[in-house]
Amino acid sequence: MIRRKITLSGYLMLTALFTNIRAEVRLPFLISDGMVLQRDVPLTIWGYAAPSEKVTVSFRNKKYVTVTANDGVWSLRILPQKPGGPFNMVIQGLNRIELKDILVGDVWLCSGQSNMQHQLQHHDVIYAEEIRQANYPHIRQFLVPEHYDFFVPQKNTAGGAWKSAVGNDVKNFSAVAYFFAKELHLKYKIPVGIINSTVGGTPVEAWMSEEALKKFPDLYQQVLNNRDTAIQNRTRPVSLGITAEAGISQPEWFRTDYLPKNWRTINVPGYWEDQGLRALDGVVWYRKEISLPPRFEGRPAQLWLGRIVDADEVYVNGIKIGNTTYQYPQRRYTIPEGLLKSGTNVIVVKVTNYEGKGGFVPDKPYALLSGKDTIDLKGTWFYKVSQVFHPRSLRPQYRPQTQPGVLFNGMIAPLKNYAIKGFVWYQGESNVSRANTYAELFAGLIHDWRDRWNMPAAPFLYVQLTSFLDYDYVPGESQWALLREAQMKCLSLNNTAMAVAIDLGEWNDIHPDNKKEVGIRLALGARAKAYGEHIVHSGPLWKSAEIQQDKIILQFDHTGSGLIFRDSTLHAPGRDEWISGFAIAGEDKQFVWANARIEGNSVVVWSEKVNNPKYVRYLWADNPVNITLYNKDGLPASPFRTDQ
Repeated sequence: MIRRKITLSGYLMLTALFTNIRAEVRLPFLISDGMVLQRDVPLTIWGYAAPSEKVTVSFRNKKYVTVTANDGVWSLRILPQKPGGPFNMVIQGLNRIELKDILVGDVWLCSGQSNMQHQLQHHDVIYAEEIRQANYPHIRQFLVPEHYDFFVPQKNTAGGAWKSAVGNDVKNFSAVAYFFAKELHLKYKIPVGIINSTVGGTPVEAWMSEEALKKFPDLYQQVLNNRDTAIQNRTRPVSLGITAEAGISQPEWFRTDYLPKNWRTINVPGYWEDQGLRALDGVVWYRKEISLPPRFEGRPAQLWLGRIVDADEVYVNGIKIGNTTYQYPQRRYTIPEGLLKSGTNVIVVKVTNYEGKGGFVPDKPYALLSGKDTIDLKGTWFYKVSQVFHPRSLRPQYRPQTQPGVLFNGMIAPLKNYAIKGFVWYQGESNVSRANTYAELFAGLIHDWRDRWNMPAAPFLYVQLTSFLDYDYVPGESQWALLREAQMKCLSLNNTAMAVAIDLGEWNDIHPDNKKEVGIRLALGARAKAYGEHIVHSGPLWKSAEIQQDKIILQFDHTGSGLIFRDSTLHAPGRDEWISGFAIAGEDKQFVWANARIEGNSVVVWSEKVNNPKYVRYLWADNPVNITLYNKDGLPASPFRTDQ
C-alpha cells in the first residue's frame, strides 16, 4: 500500500512537470470574449505559458510576437486603437485561442463599498423600466469576484466575465456604474466598459497597496501582523460575542399547526425598543394573520418587508420563503405560486438583533402584492421573545476583507495591466468613525492607484457621502460631516471631481434608491475632467469667508449660472432661521441657526443672536434637514465649515 502511494505521488509529480513543459497558453479572466479595450493608448495583452514559449497575438490585421519569461508570464504591447467593434483576437502558442466580440472604447474602474456595489436588481422597483428597456450591447461590465489576500498582490482575478447591458444581465450591473456608463455611451457614441471591483462594508485602507500603506505606520503594522499564521486562523467566522439566555432556542413558531399563546401586540413598522422592550438584543418572532379573497388562491406574490434590523427569516403558511443575514438590504421576498390560499394566511418573521435597536425600520414599504392587488401589512402584529443575548467578549468582530491591503492584493492588483480611462469611487461609510484620518488615506489611495497604472493625471471621480441617520434640528457635531469634509479636501489633487450627493439620501437607509442621479453627476465630472468639456459639473463649493461687522460673506466656486435657494420662501417674515441650513457662531463656537441671502455669487449669513460672528457652517450634520443652496444648473452645494 505504501509503495502504491509513492508511485502515485511520483506519477503526479511527473505529470505536473510534463504539463509545465508543454503548457498551453492561458489568459487572465479579464482578457476574454466580450472585453472592452481602452481606445487611443498602447494596450498590454498578457497571459501564461511555458517558459521560452513563443506567443503571437493577431488583432485588427496586425501581429505582435513575444516569448514567455522564465516565470511563465508573457506580455506584449498593442498599438493604440480607434473605437469600434466588434473584433476578434487570435492568440497562438502551442494552442490557439480566439477571442470574439471585442469592443474598443473607454474603460472605467469602478470601486468602493456597498453603494457602488449595489446592483440594479437591488433597486428593481424604482428602476423597473430601466431594467426592462436595457438594450445596450456596447455597455459592458466585468464583475470582479470578491477575493482578499494577506500576502502578495495577485496576478489574476478569482473569476469573472464580461457581460453586456442587455436583458437579465443588466440586473447584475452596479447601479451607479451603469447610469454613469449609460450617460457617457449616449453622449459620445462609443463603447463603455466597467470593471466593477467592490466589496460592501470595507474601509479605504483595504484597497491600498502595501507600498502606499507604509506611509501609515499603524496600518502597515497591521499588514505585518496579519501575516502571522496564528492571526490567519482568525479568518474563520467569529461570533459576535453573545450568549443566549436559557430557554427555547429554536421554536417552531412558524408551523401552521402552532397555536400562539401569551403573544403580545406590537406595531409594524417600528423598533421594539420604542415599544416596551428596553435594551433587548436577541431573537423576537413576529406573527400576523391576514384574510385573502378567493382571487389570491394559488397566485404568486411579492412580500415587501421594508428593512429589518439585523437579520430575518420569513415564513408564509409554514413555508420558509427567504432570509437575509444583515440589516441593509431591502426585504422583497417572492411567495411562490400555490402557497397563498383563500381565507386566513399566516406570515411569521423571525428577527435577530445583535446590538442597537431591533425590528422593522419605519418609513419603508410593508405590503403583500399580487397582480394589481396590494395588501397593507402595516399596523398591529403579535410578537414573542425567544432569545436574549448578553455581551461577553471585548474583541470586535473580525472581517478579513476589512484589513489593510487585502482587497488591493486580491481585487485591484490583478487589474493593473489593463488599460483604463480613469477611476470612479464610492466609499467612505466604513471610515466615518475615523473621519479625521480619511483625507490623508483617500489621497494616498488616489496617488497609489495612479502609480499602479502609471497614469499620474488619470481622472479620479468620486461620490461625497449622502445624508443618513436621524434628522438634526439643532446645530451640533457630526462624524458624517467630517468625512464629507475630508472628501472635499481631496479636490485639491489634480484632475479629480466630486459628485455631491447630500440631497439624495434616506434617513433610514444607508443604501438610498436614487442611484441614477449619482451616476449622472459622476458623468458630469467625467465630461469635465476626462473629456475636456467646459460644463458645470459640480455644485457650489465654499471658497472663502469675509467678516463684515455682524455678517459673514461667503464666496463659492462652481456657481455656474448663479446661486439659488431651493426654498423660495426662505426669507419670508416669520420663517424660522434653521430653514436656511446655515449656522453661525462667535469666538466661542456656540453655533446657532442663521439667516442667509444671496447677493450675486455670494451668500450673506447673519444672526441677531451673534453680534461678532467668526464662523459659519452649512449642512453640518449626519442628516441635515434643509438642503437649500444650489446653483441654477441644479447641483447642490457641498456641506462645509469655516472653523477648521
